[in-house]
Order: sequence, then structure tokens, then C-alpha cells
Amino acid sequence: MIIAASEFLLHNGIALALVLAVFGLLVAFWLITRIRAASPGNARMIEVAGAVQEGARAYLNRQVVAVGVIAAVITVLLFAWKRSAPLPLGFVTGAVCSLAAGYIGMRIAVLANVRTTQAASESEAGALRIAFNGGAVTGLLVVGLALLSVGGFFAVMRPHGTGEAVSSLVGLALGASLISVFARLGGGIYTKAADVGADLVGKVESNLNEDDPRNPATIADNVGDNVGDCAGMAADVFETYAVSLIGALLISTLQLKGVEGGLVYPFAIGGISIITAVLGVLYVNLRAASGRADRVLIEGVIVSGILSALLYWPATTALLPATVEIGGKVYTQAGIYGSALVGLLMTFGAVFITNYYTSTAYAPVRNIAKASETGHATNIIAGIAVGNMATALPVLLIAVSIWLSYAWGDLFGVATAVMSMLSMAGIIISLDAFGPITDNAGGIAVMSGLPESVRERTDALDAVGNTMKAVTKGYAIASAGLAALVLFGSYYLELEDKLRAAGKLLAGESVEFSLKDPRVIIGMFLGGLLPFLFSAMGISAVGRAAGAVVVEVRRQIAKFPGILTGEQKPEYAACVDIVTKAALREMVLPALLPVAGVLAVAAIPQLGREALGGFLMGTIVTGLFVGISMTSAGGAWDNAKKYIEEGNHGGKGSDAHKAAVTGDTVGDPYKDTAGPAINPMIKVVNIVAILVIELFFL
Repeated sequence: MIIAASEFLLHNGIALALVLAVFGLLVAFWLITRIRAASPGNARMIEVAGAVQEGARAYLNRQVVAVGVIAAVITVLLFAWKRSAPLPLGFVTGAVCSLAAGYIGMRIAVLANVRTTQAASESEAGALRIAFNGGAVTGLLVVGLALLSVGGFFAVMRPHGTGEAVSSLVGLALGASLISVFARLGGGIYTKAADVGADLVGKVESNLNEDDPRNPATIADNVGDNVGDCAGMAADVFETYAVSLIGALLISTLQLKGVEGGLVYPFAIGGISIITAVLGVLYVNLRAASGRADRVLIEGVIVSGILSALLYWPATTALLPATVEIGGKVYTQAGIYGSALVGLLMTFGAVFITNYYTSTAYAPVRNIAKASETGHATNIIAGIAVGNMATALPVLLIAVSIWLSYAWGDLFGVATAVMSMLSMAGIIISLDAFGPITDNAGGIAVMSGLPESVRERTDALDAVGNTMKAVTKGYAIASAGLAALVLFGSYYLELEDKLRAAGKLLAGESVEFSLKDPRVIIGMFLGGLLPFLFSAMGISAVGRAAGAVVVEVRRQIAKFPGILTGEQKPEYAACVDIVTKAALREMVLPALLPVAGVLAVAAIPQLGREALGGFLMGTIVTGLFVGISMTSAGGAWDNAKKYIEEGNHGGKGSDAHKAAVTGDTVGDPYKDTAGPAINPMIKVVNIVAILVIELFFL
């Protein structure tokens, strides 16, 4: 019986994973029907929500056109280089699916926000259900679409040979990653330029509340929540999941040659986790009325993780032999399973550590709020300190995870840990998309003139949502660090394989990246520079666009004094137009920077493959620190402001509140533009390095 089950999974495991991916998508569409069936509220609420929907749709439509042109050029270049269809076809597949994940996720979020507002007028539990289910659509959509696109493309290409099929998947990884960088940067520039502009003039200068309809930038701010936090995160995690799966397949073909189960195993992990994600979503819906929102959401993650851990073991024993030999060393089923557990434990660790540094319930955020009493500068100092301190525990966690998973399964063990961690994305991203939905719900409540009790309920959920957004960004960056290591392993294994095939590396010889080699050190310095240069360009873009919004809001308030008295309606479209044009214009150069960096290093013969290896490691290490620091500091600054607005340290309108608003505006491009965009940027660098091996080193 057990042998028959093992044979069935070996021959049908990938097809079964694709069926489960379709199941995840069907559950997502069922949740969409549930959300659409909920009441959208009164006419004024529908009008406000419609303005947000229209702004988000208009921006993403223009982004699709702008990015589509760049993608078309890259597709032509790939075809001209390879003279065959698989690689460029993979690139197009990855790009289209990444765009689709972001676009559909955003569309559902803007449907759910107004319905969350209406539900909040009745109960907090009802609002929690709708907001979480809106997020769950994005979560299930991301993992289902990623598993389906990678598995489907692999199945279509496999008749040409397993090696050719896996190699062509590198194109899919590049398409997904490059589009993700554009989505993260463009959405991040849009949302934070609008947010900073709205806060600086609305809150600090005009003493207006959050989402006050008299603020000319408030619609642009609410649109930004959707195009940045929903569409951007969906594209980001889609590419991280897809790239991690592809990396696991690359490692399997290079280290487990002849072991069919090694190719099926990553798909099995993905398929199992779709089932457990659906069960986690069901758990949250059943528990919504019986506990604190943050506790219920975290419990959903724990339930999903425990069920995954239980189901991974039979999949491991069915698909992998009792022992496998990698590089002359023998590894066991139990070791590979242990690597999968490491990935799950790392997910929990990343969630709890980031929650500690960004939640209003713990000391780091409260210390920033306390520092706000003595002014703007001390708020900024405290926030920077929290961001720097927040790197320690995640990096130690990553180091231990690499150590254990490598000891138990070499690079295939690390790839298994990454795949296990990313397989939790279905439930984790449900938490992330929950945040902007509740944020928008609060804005709609204020702009629609609903009772203060509705805003209090949405604010309570929004504070939870802010923490969840920070938690998921920490999760995404931590997983990116592990995934990038797998891609780096793929780079040097692929490099050795192709050099041997070309007769440039003898059997028994290996490619070395020694710290004694100055080329490696030069590459590490150049790679370490990249995340700083990349993030500086993103933050500068937000600053320029936010400045334009500030000027426009001041102009409207000065020209139309009736805006502040409620007698005149602001020109919302003007601010929407400013940030839309700025985001599309400013995202191109930094998004192409990682591609240009790899090509520049690889093209210099005196540097070569050794320098490129150092370049990859430098980018991974500094990118990890910069990303974690920025997202943690930004989340902590945001929730310190929320903590003060709850009535602590003087409450709204106090000097401490004004200082906290300044900290929040500084943290905005940290946590929602530059910090999260480093995640796909790291992957782009590694994927392009794998692609250029044939171009420069053979």
C-alpha cells in the first residue's frame, strides 16, 4: 500500500500539485463571491470607494502599459540572444503572472474596503472577517498562481528534456522578479508620496484628522494603500515563491541527478501548504468573534504551520529514498524533513520577532512614542535605533536556519527550508493584505461621515493591520535572504557544470570564491553598494513626489479657503495625477539598476566570474540588513504615531503627536518603498547572474 502510494506520487505528484493550485484559486474565487455579496453601505460610501477604485485602476492600467513596453523589449533581446523560444516564453509567463497577481489582488482589496466599513458599523468581528477574507483572496491567488505557472510551464517544457525545462524556468524567474521590482517601486513611490504629502500639510499644518475629506491628498493616499501594499506585495511574494520553487528545482537537477522524487518534492510541499492555508483561513473565520484580532490572525498562521509539519513527513518518505548522496556525503529522509521544519520554524520566528519590534504592545514602539515627547529629533533617533536593533534576531535566525538545513541536506536542504517557508505565503499574505483594507475602511468611514464608533473599530483593526504589514515584510525579506542563498548556490553549481561541459574546468576541479582573491573582494564591495544606491534612489523619488503633493495641497488650501470650512470640495484628481506620473517616471531607473550592475561586473574580463560571485554575496548580505532595518523602523514609527493617537503621551494634536507624525513620514518610504523593494532586487541580481554565464564565461 505504502509502495503503491509512493509510486503514485512519484509519477503524478506534479500533476496533483497543479490540481491543488487550481483548488486554491477556486477557493479564492469563492471568497470573492462572498465579499461581493456583502453590503457596500450607503450612497456616500459607494461614491468614496468608487473614487479610490477608479484611481487605483487608472494607475495600474498605466503601469501595465509602461512595464509592458520594457518587458517586450527584454523579450525580444532574450530571443535574439538565445535564438529559441523557451527562455523568452518563460520570461513572458513570469511577467504576466506577476502582473496578474498584483492586479487581481488590488481589485479585490478595493471591493473589500467599503464592505469592511459597512460591517464595522455593526460589529468589529464582521469587519475582521471581510477584511481578512479580502486578504485571503490575495494570499491564495499568489500561491495558487505561482505553483500553477511554474508547474505548468515545467510540464509543458519537460518533453524537451528535464535540464532544458529547468533552464527555461530561469526566464520565468527573471520575468516575475523584474516585474515585482517595478510593482514594489512604483506602488511604493505612489503610496508614500501621497501619504507623506497628506500628513505633512493635513495633520501638521492644518491640524486635520487622518483621512479628513477636506485634505486634497486623501483620495490619493487611499489609492496608494491599494497599489502599494496590495498590488506591490502580491507581485513581490508571487516572485519570491516562484523563484524559490525554481531554485529548488535547479538545485535538485544539479545535486540529486537521477532522483525523480527530488523534482517532485518542492511541488508536494507547495500543494500541501495550499490545503493548510485554506484550513487556516477557515479557522480565522470561525474564531473571528471570539478573541482579539491580532491573536486570532496569528493563531491562523500557527494552525496552518502545524498541519503543514504533520503532512510533510509522509510526503518526504514517499518521494525521497532513505538516503541520498550529495557531494560525497550521505543525507537521510529525516534530515531533509528536518530542513522543511526549519523553514516553518523560521516563518514563526520572523513573524514573532517583527511583531515584537513593530507592535504597540511592546517596548520598542512605546519607547519611540515616549521619545516623541521631547521633540522630532528624538523621535527620529529612537526610530533609527529600533530599526538597527531589529536586524539582530532575524539575522541570527537566518544563520541558524542555514547552518541546520545545510548540515541536514546540503544546498538541497537549504532549498527545502526556503520552499517550506514560502509555502506559508498563502496564510501570511492574507495578513498583509488585511492591513490596507482596514486602513481604507477607516478612511471611507471618515469621508462618509459615519459615527465615531465605526472609526474606532476600523482604527483598532488598522493598528493590527499595521503590525501585520510589518510582520509580512519581515517574513518576505527573511525568506528572500534564504532564497538568494539558494540562487547563489545555483549560480556556482551551474557555472561549474557549464564550464566542465565546455572543457574549461576539469573533473574534480571546482570554482572557488576565495577571500584571498582581490577580484572577490572587489565584487563584494560593489555588490554591497547596490542596496544602498537602490534604496537611496527609491527614497529620493518619494521625497520629490511628496514635495510636489505638498505644494499642490498648500496651493488648493490657499486658493480655496472654503476647503477647510467644508464649503468647497478639494480637487482630489490633481494629487492623484501628480503621484501617478511621478511613480511611473521614477520607478524605471532604479528597477533596471540591478540588471545593469550584474552586466557591468560580468562584462569586465579582469573581474570575471569570481568578482560576480563576490558581487552576489555582497548584495545578499547588505540587502538583508538594509531591508530588515528599514521595514522594522518604518513599522515602528507608524505604530508609535498610532499609540499616541490612542490617547497616550498627550494624544492627537499634542507636540508629541506632531513629532510622531514626522517620524511616520520619514518611515513611510523606509517601510513601503525602499525596504520591501530590496527583496525582489536581490533575486533579480542572482537570476541575471545565472543567465549571463553563457554570455560572458564560456
